[in-house]
Amino acid sequence: LAGPFNVCNCLAAIGAGLAVGLPLEQVVAAVATMPGVDGRMERIDCGQDFTAIVDFAHTPVSLQRALEAVRPMTAGRVIAVFGSAGLRDVQKRYLMAEISVRLADLSVLTAEDPRTESLDMILAQMAEGARRAGGVEERDFVRIPDRVEAIQAAMNLARPGDVVIVCGKGHEQSMCFGAVEHPWRDQPVVRWAVARRLGLSSAPAPFVLPTSTWPGLGT
Repeated sequence: LAGPFNVCNCLAAIGAGLAVGLPLEQVVAAVATMPGVDGRMERIDCGQDFTAIVDFAHTPVSLQRALEAVRPMTAGRVIAVFGSAGLRDVQKRYLMAEISVRLADLSVLTAEDPRTESLDMILAQMAEGARRAGGVEERDFVRIPDRVEAIQAAMNLARPGDVVIVCGKGHEQSMCFGAVEHPWRDQPVVRWAVARRLGLSSAPAPFVLPTSTWPGLGT
């Protein structure tokens, strides 16, 4: 688990174990062999020459911490893929884009549970936030409404040594368009996109979202 916040989480877990009387050696061994947490700074390794990570960061603070955590992992670029949910705090759309433009080299703005709101409008608000931080569209940030296409684009743009971090969904297993929860997981899509990039697969994407046909798009 990467990131200072995960170090704090591990220390808290160690403290809890000691508090209930577990031997220190047993607690340390458990932490050392822990496989990780689903969708929390989760690395996706398909043999590529760049680092791909899925994380649940979906608020301004958590996105900032995630991007600050991955920056020391590379001498190359950080590419962030994320969105902002519909029917939730509008201000965080601006803030998250501002943060990403400051801390990442490229921000890919995309869908994340738009619900009944216009995805075009959500992305326009995020783009405005990016511009407030000095970002230039097509240089520092891009808008790709379909999350499958956004993830694939990020993986295709990655250079050796870069970090691509896909934020916002983490462990979640669906994406909400309108009032319908559509099956979705970032991890299989990241694996699919990397495999396509490496020429290891020509299979279609594991999930299809109604981005282009959803009635709320553009309204």
